[in-house]
Amino acid sequence: MKLFPIRGGIHPDYHKELSGECAIETLPLPAHLYLPVQQHIGAPAEILVSEGETVKKGQLIARRQGQISAPHHAPTSGTVIAVTEVPAPHPSGLSQLTIVLEPDGRDEWVTTLPEPIADPFAVPAEVLAERVADCGIVGMGGATFPSAVKLQLGIRHRIDTLLINGAECEPYLTCDDRLMREHADEIIDGARIMAYALGAGRIVVGIEENKPQAIAAITVAATAFPQIEIAALPVKYPMGSERHLTLAITGLETPARKLTADLGVVVHNVATARAIHQAVRFGRPLITRVVTVSGEGIRTPKNIEAPIGTQVNDLIAFCGGFAQRPERIIQGGPMMGTPLPNLDVPVVKGTSGILALTAAEINDRPSDPCIRCGSCVNICACGLTPVELAARIRHDDLEGAITLGLLDCVSCGSCSWVCPSHIPLVHYFNYAKGALAAQDREQRKLERTKTLVEANTARQERLAAQRAAARKPKAAPGGEVSA
Repeated sequence: MKLFPIRGGIHPDYHKELSGECAIETLPLPAHLYLPVQQHIGAPAEILVSEGETVKKGQLIARRQGQISAPHHAPTSGTVIAVTEVPAPHPSGLSQLTIVLEPDGRDEWVTTLPEPIADPFAVPAEVLAERVADCGIVGMGGATFPSAVKLQLGIRHRIDTLLINGAECEPYLTCDDRLMREHADEIIDGARIMAYALGAGRIVVGIEENKPQAIAAITVAATAFPQIEIAALPVKYPMGSERHLTLAITGLETPARKLTADLGVVVHNVATARAIHQAVRFGRPLITRVVTVSGEGIRTPKNIEAPIGTQVNDLIAFCGGFAQRPERIIQGGPMMGTPLPNLDVPVVKGTSGILALTAAEINDRPSDPCIRCGSCVNICACGLTPVELAARIRHDDLEGAITLGLLDCVSCGSCSWVCPSHIPLVHYFNYAKGALAAQDREQRKLERTKTLVEANTARQERLAAQRAAARKPKAAPGGEVSA
């Protein structure tokens, strides 16, 4: 099929050979599972269990709150031994409310799983979206946006194309590659279900050319379905970005502050497609995910299907521990992933990789002054001027940074990677986005407070008027004022 070029981009050392030929292995149940109630974009889930309670595999233990939220389920049977604060898998190391589950070793399923939907193409689309929501499925490429919400985009937009993202352009990560090789039929079925729910007549699976076995497996699985196309994408980072994948396959550029849905396109990850297949066909909630554990610091890199809530140290132990002292532990890929504060943090629904990188791999060094070489401008896949953006942000000129396109930045990290002065440009952009988000939250809080005050003032004025009217003397029938 015809592909369209994307601007900029880089070609980092991919290091996928470390784990690319490692078939997915199932992790034995660890001693404890740590299940945060916030594993998704949106409102945290509401806890339904308490300390000492026995639960079964697949049982709902925290329900979603509102539309932009996701529930959580027990990854195995066992006992809730605590509901407490546990460090989050985030550089801040801040704690978040977490359910701690001690497995009983029986791995016994709950008897109240949703009934399988035998023919997903014969039920209303809203039934499928509700099933996906009930099973706690979120975007598994890392974004963790509740998938059911994206499945409902067909209500407000005319969706023509569903893109299944199998690019996996981040270095080291091979979990999606292995999923496509080993579970291609499930991915294709999940994609067909999603396309039906969206009303999309066309499905395109985009896979980078450095995954020939995945391309072959998906092609075979899709043979019987003429509406499905396979796009072999050029190997370039950040090809897997939602907007850039859309541009490369459709030729359509997503306008600033718009969604790809505004172009008639919805993008889902291959792991999300598989999870939706399992939820619809078998009623299974999202309780495991495949994680790549890699890097020169890992003794035996692997792709592991692990229960949600597994601690990072259990994954590393399953890989034989450290081969050498890592300089940094990263959740996700090295470009857009986040450093972890320690190993006692859990795998969550958005965890695609755990990387133990040595000093040689990260090539960390102090920053030098900018030499105005323009390298960051040349490779920016969003057509921005990172050096000027960073200068505005350093001077606290966030409005100026917005004018230069800050909100168009996808935080891919290419500018930082290419900078000869080792300036952490993407850190500036992420800081600025965080600051703007905080300002927006504060503004909405002030507006809400103002609305409440105005409503209360109006109510008090109405009550005062009613009391005054009640005290006003009434005229007698003959025109005299009655006491």
